[in-house]
Amino acid sequence: MKGAFADNERIFSQHVQNHLLPDHTYSVVSGGDPLSIPDLTWEQLRQFHATYYHPSNARFFTYGSFPLEQHLKQIHEEALSKFQRVEPHTAVPAQKPWAEPREFQIACAPDPLAQGSSGQTTVSVSFLLPDITDTFEAFTLNLLSSLLISGPNSPFYKALIESGLGTDFSPDIGYNGCTREAYFSVGLQGIAEKDVQTVRDIVDRTLDDVIENGFEDDRIEALLHKIEIQMKHQSVSFGLALTSYVASCWNHDGDPVELLQLGSQVARFRTCLEENPKFLQEKVKQYFKNNQHKLTLSMKPDDMYSEKQMQLEAEKLKQKVNSLSLEDKQQIYKKGLELQAQQSQPQDASCLPALKVSDIEPRIPFTEVEVALAAGDTPIQYCAQPTNGVVYFRAFSSLNTLPEELRPYVPLFCNVLTKLGCGGLDYRELAQQVELKTGGLAAAPHVLPDDAHLDTYEQGVLFSSFCLDRNLPDMMRLWSDIFNDPCLEEEGHFRVLVKMAAQELSNGVPDAGHLYAAIRAGRTLAPAGDLQETFGGMDQVALMKRVAEETEAGPALRKLQRIQAHVLSCDSLRCSVNATPQQMSRAQDAVESFLQSLSRSKKERKPACPHVVEKSAPEASGGRSGVTRRLVTDPTFRPCQMKTHFLLPFPVNYVAECVRTAPYAAPDHASLKILARLMTAKFLHAEIREKGGAYGGGARLSYGGIFTLYSYRDPRSTETLQSFLRAVDWARSGWFTQQDIDEAKLSVFSAVDAPVAPSDKGLDRFLYGLSDEVKQAHREQLFAVRHEDLVDVSNRYLGAGRSTHGVALLGPDNASIARDPSWIIR
Repeated sequence: MKGAFADNERIFSQHVQNHLLPDHTYSVVSGGDPLSIPDLTWEQLRQFHATYYHPSNARFFTYGSFPLEQHLKQIHEEALSKFQRVEPHTAVPAQKPWAEPREFQIACAPDPLAQGSSGQTTVSVSFLLPDITDTFEAFTLNLLSSLLISGPNSPFYKALIESGLGTDFSPDIGYNGCTREAYFSVGLQGIAEKDVQTVRDIVDRTLDDVIENGFEDDRIEALLHKIEIQMKHQSVSFGLALTSYVASCWNHDGDPVELLQLGSQVARFRTCLEENPKFLQEKVKQYFKNNQHKLTLSMKPDDMYSEKQMQLEAEKLKQKVNSLSLEDKQQIYKKGLELQAQQSQPQDASCLPALKVSDIEPRIPFTEVEVALAAGDTPIQYCAQPTNGVVYFRAFSSLNTLPEELRPYVPLFCNVLTKLGCGGLDYRELAQQVELKTGGLAAAPHVLPDDAHLDTYEQGVLFSSFCLDRNLPDMMRLWSDIFNDPCLEEEGHFRVLVKMAAQELSNGVPDAGHLYAAIRAGRTLAPAGDLQETFGGMDQVALMKRVAEETEAGPALRKLQRIQAHVLSCDSLRCSVNATPQQMSRAQDAVESFLQSLSRSKKERKPACPHVVEKSAPEASGGRSGVTRRLVTDPTFRPCQMKTHFLLPFPVNYVAECVRTAPYAAPDHASLKILARLMTAKFLHAEIREKGGAYGGGARLSYGGIFTLYSYRDPRSTETLQSFLRAVDWARSGWFTQQDIDEAKLSVFSAVDAPVAPSDKGLDRFLYGLSDEVKQAHREQLFAVRHEDLVDVSNRYLGAGRSTHGVALLGPDNASIARDPSWIIR
């Protein structure tokens, strides 16, 4: 929990809930406040578990095409029949409404990536809403919340975000239906402390304006269109998404079936609007304007916050130790030795149901695609799939001609490209059309390793979108306008977007610190590593913070305009379409029309990279050649070791060590992939999480051949690096059984054979040039991995001095690292 509360957004959201619902279970931290956890006794924990982690307090959810009767029989035989029914008394009472609004102020740690603390205050206004078991009222208020805050056309975006007072909306903004009674929050972060009252006044004025003027019909239709397309979009996690969607309402004795009947909810909503045009305005007046159960929470940074938390923790520990008798201490020591011994014993997994490797299908189902050329020589991959009336479009544009000094700005270019307007549309009109006609337009930089060579990769921007088949021409017209006439001159909204993007990146570091550490640790191991750090590492976070703090937007916009010339043309572009067979002909016409509208360079640009090679994907299943990838290779590259410590005022660490190994197509890659799962399950989990106290840790192998050992929210740092060394020694020694290997293979195959949504079929071929034949060969290599193969790759790649290693650490000051000249301190 200390790691969770290293995140200021998490602290703020937790206090909103605790203060808005103070009379019962929501007034406390469900996972335990770090300073309160030491007060928990073993008996309290045991009794809590026996009472609430009990079948009498459970909801059972199954999803799929399996016979329900068998599931019910198994649930009864293996769970319900083994327990006596108890009454856990888990019903949450209604929160007593307030007679008048309340205010609170809390403290947090300063943002370590910001300059100064003058603009780091957060404030929000929250309102208690009705019980979530009233499913139609909950549906209405959820939709109303989206109308109030979503996108640049929403009232609160215009009033708060575009005011320039802050950097982004406050955490936990909008409708929250996870508690018995829902609540709505809105506010700003990144403001000056003096502007707290100004933000509160803006919230009140905006609500008054909505009550007076209501919402435009097109905005309501856009949200209803969003619901329609979400109902048709097929996700591989559809069953889990349903579970998550119904859980809160069902746990509070609401009707989950009624909750899932979105079609009838939409129809009833439309009827209410037709019968009463001021239906939504009256809801705003009822639940916001006239609601006295209103909380204003502000949070400001305290330079001594971390030190104060450490002092409170030290005092708590001292108090606990001083209260112990000599006998207590001896007992604790004895229990500690018993725990250590138990953690070191292999666990008996024989009671768990398990597949066998022989149960796994030996061959993968092949996906048929066809590739055709359009607009001259632009390849388009067509993949016919049962997409439920939705068309999915992607385009990949190479960055090989882009000058080196512009590359750090590619993520910013992608972030703002679809949000600044295009053609004859300003940014508000574009946002409205995107919501009315598509499921969203997105652009993102990608670094795609080659399957055969560690020092070869492809760099580019992936554009993606989807829409209902009836809206395909409109979606492609939007892309045509974005490619041909993007608005990259409008400084006002650009500055708003930059501040929001920088704030989101900064806020995301505590949640994804292990990923940032891994990107940095792999930076010097392969040529693609440095570009990955540039696009998505700590260097990108720091750059965005600098750009957000610049007083002039012109220099950054001029860089984006230069990037435009290299990315938004038919040069080095390839496309893909996934749609139903019946829609494919229409989709082909729409995409070809889009390509014909694009410009081409009058003269061929020279690549900015020294060595560019073209590589065609293997022949597609439909009999035509695959798309061509334009790969970058650097024969002069030499990997080198680097150790970096990012000093951040977190109470925990994020540690990563990366090793250069083998590419996807090499037989060793399969052995290393099995080894990563084996080391995670049989060594690293016990050492790093169970013994070391980290929230998580393990090993993984990237498609590009970088083997990563990592820990997440870790109270240790250099000690964890020693655990990594012991993990390698363990693997080299071969201290694992055939059953251990089989379990690791099952774990790997669970990922390899994970369901693929119709929208993503053929995507590996389109992006990476991976044919089904290559994936089948890799599958056979996974099956063939033996004990001696695992020991062999452990020795050849992971052993000291065998391969180049990189290390990175995000976390607090460390005296031993500070004294070590081999570390770079950032």
